Amino acid sequence: MTTKLFGEPVQRREDARLLTGQGRYVDDLGGPGTLAVAFVRSPHAHARILDIDVSAVLDVEGLVAVYTWEDLPGQLAQPLPLLIPHPALTHGRTALALARDLVRHVGEPVVMVVAEDRYLAEDACALINVDYEVLKAVVGIEEAVQSAQLVHEDVPGNVGAHLVQEVAAADGRDARQAIESAPHTLAFRLDIERSASMPLEGRGVFARWDGRDLRVYSSTQTSTSVRMAIAAKLELPLTNVEVIAPDVGGGFGVKIVHPWPEEILVPWAAMTLGREVKWTEDRREHFISSAHERGQVQHVKVGFDGEGRIQGLDVTILHDHGAYTPYGIIVPIITSTQLLGPYRIGAYRVEFSSVYTNTVQVTPYRGAGRPQAVFCMERTMDKIAAALGLDRADVRAANFIQPDQFPYDQGMIFQDGRPLIYDSGDYPESLRLLKELIGWDTFERRPGLGIGIGCYVEGTGVGPYEGGHVQVTSDGRVHVSTGLTSQGQGHETAFAQIAATELGVPIERVSVVTGDTRRFGYAVGTFASRAAVVSGNAIALACRKVRDKALRIAADALEADPRDLEITEGVVHVTGSPTASIPLSTVAVLSNPLRYSFDAETAKATQFAGTASYDRPPIAEGEEPGLEGRDYYSPLRSTFASGMHAAIVETDPLTAEIRILRYAVVHDCGRLINPMIVEGQIHGGVAQGVGGALYERMVYDSHGQLLNASFMDFLMPYATEVPHIETAHLETPSPLNPLGVKGAGEAGVIPVSAVIASAIEDAEGFPIDKMPISPSELFHLRGLG
Repeated sequence: MTTKLFGEPVQRREDARLLTGQGRYVDDLGGPGTLAVAFVRSPHAHARILDIDVSAVLDVEGLVAVYTWEDLPGQLAQPLPLLIPHPALTHGRTALALARDLVRHVGEPVVMVVAEDRYLAEDACALINVDYEVLKAVVGIEEAVQSAQLVHEDVPGNVGAHLVQEVAAADGRDARQAIESAPHTLAFRLDIERSASMPLEGRGVFARWDGRDLRVYSSTQTSTSVRMAIAAKLELPLTNVEVIAPDVGGGFGVKIVHPWPEEILVPWAAMTLGREVKWTEDRREHFISSAHERGQVQHVKVGFDGEGRIQGLDVTILHDHGAYTPYGIIVPIITSTQLLGPYRIGAYRVEFSSVYTNTVQVTPYRGAGRPQAVFCMERTMDKIAAALGLDRADVRAANFIQPDQFPYDQGMIFQDGRPLIYDSGDYPESLRLLKELIGWDTFERRPGLGIGIGCYVEGTGVGPYEGGHVQVTSDGRVHVSTGLTSQGQGHETAFAQIAATELGVPIERVSVVTGDTRRFGYAVGTFASRAAVVSGNAIALACRKVRDKALRIAADALEADPRDLEITEGVVHVTGSPTASIPLSTVAVLSNPLRYSFDAETAKATQFAGTASYDRPPIAEGEEPGLEGRDYYSPLRSTFASGMHAAIVETDPLTAEIRILRYAVVHDCGRLINPMIVEGQIHGGVAQGVGGALYERMVYDSHGQLLNASFMDFLMPYATEVPHIETAHLETPSPLNPLGVKGAGEAGVIPVSAVIASAIEDAEGFPIDKMPISPSELFHLRGLG
């Protein structure tokens, strides 16, 4: 490999298009004749549907169709899929595409209206009368576990899932025995409130039916999975369904569910009506009907020695998964396993119950259970340090897994159903770099000024697989396609860097397509910080197939040994002899013997061009025409990235406002493909983490009404609230994949609540056990409110 782009801070190639308004999103699609969809959604958190009266809209000009559950055929009328079953999910429940008898959260779709435009569709929705019998709503974890009222009548105690995992100490003691016998013990409660993703672009679906084939454009993180779900629900052959994710304006996890009701209802309407149909989510719909996350209560017991080493840890978690469980219990599984962080825990027991409430369903949101886990573990570390009067960094260092202990088996089962075995890392070095970056040892305390720290390990690159296809065409261009989708991560750049490096071509000659089932039909999706690990390695493997074939063909043309050839700047040449060469474009031509000439270049591959060998067929046995390759990467298990954050905050003595003065990050995601993109991901993640720590929360009243369902009331940090972020990178390559990479997409957000809580606690001198925290809450904690 002579064109070295792997590891370079290449400018993002997609930015020019996106920043100049040339992006193409779902709402940009469809011509003047495209029909628009709107939904009548439940205004109640828990109610029985007694009657739906649509008579007032039937004569409205511009109305095309009105559908209720009774109109839905076959599989479309059945509950949506439970995507990730688990033995512990004993009472998994999913919604119907349109509610039938009961609604279980505000915003649940009840009626679909199709009209000539969105204005008419919305007006028609306002004329439809739905008669409800309002039932008592279950709101909040405490109310759910009291189970005076059930969200689902057939789910006892509102408990959808219950899981215990336990790892004994080296001497055989369980966690409770280890805690009881430890020199020091603590017990406390922690709370993380509910929040949500809020991508710039909401969800959207556009569908076109030609009488045989269905083409669907969706703002999704999982186009191939949406395709399979549509085919199953609409009872179509998979080969007759295409799903494309165009430009997607952010995902953060909320667009991973497949299918959302709209993703099957809109295509079904297009098929039924024989027209193009589109639905674009408005912001209120996103608040009340798209997924949330984060809400947990954690009860912690810990035993430790005089140096702060944990001998036993017992954590009981109550997790609010909302009204339905389409994505299973992945979030609390991640919380319960990633809670261990970079530490050797003597004995560990974790138990969680995942409960139903009459609120929007909970599915992964950037970080996916890890912010809760890190909040738990890092608050525990700070409490141990406070109890012993030790430096918080020293307590963490006393518990670190050491570099010579990898691979390190935590003895648990991770979210991918595989062992929780850390592949590589150097946690002491990360801490050293972080302390140096933030000035930990020289920090001068004063009233209202505090410093905080947080460490984490992030499982990335989960399977089961991703694939890559690479083709070199006769003009010397390299076309890369992979099935997972993009929502702003810089895939067009990072994947092009991999291909350019592997094939020895200029990056300007490489194009990348993601999320289009026409180009690549087998994929899993973009989530869990997996794109670089799984698709990146698949593309590299596909490139290596192409490279090997190119060298074999070029060796014939140059009468050389393939082992003596290399590719530089798109030219195959003999090592040390650049004049004995052949362009990769010509190799692509020679790889495809032709009967017909289409231009001067392809004429080189026709039957009278004099390049054929008469003692073998034009296409050798076992070969295929063209210079292209396809391969898949299926990881043995997850790779584990890691990092450490630190912050200095200032709290106002009068108003209790919280200001972040400095923020530092040390991150290890194995080999860096593009450090600039990794830093961008970290910065964006920290910004989102600041929101989760200080601003963002979903506030429900006792009736299940979301009280802050607009950007007037749901607070997010502006650029003025996001500090300058100082970063340092550590590279401990993963031994589990050819490129040695780990994921980086969620890292920035994971420890922020823990870090800011640590810093506020340091500034104020009393415990911070609940996040997010507002100035008014801090004011009350001071005993002044």
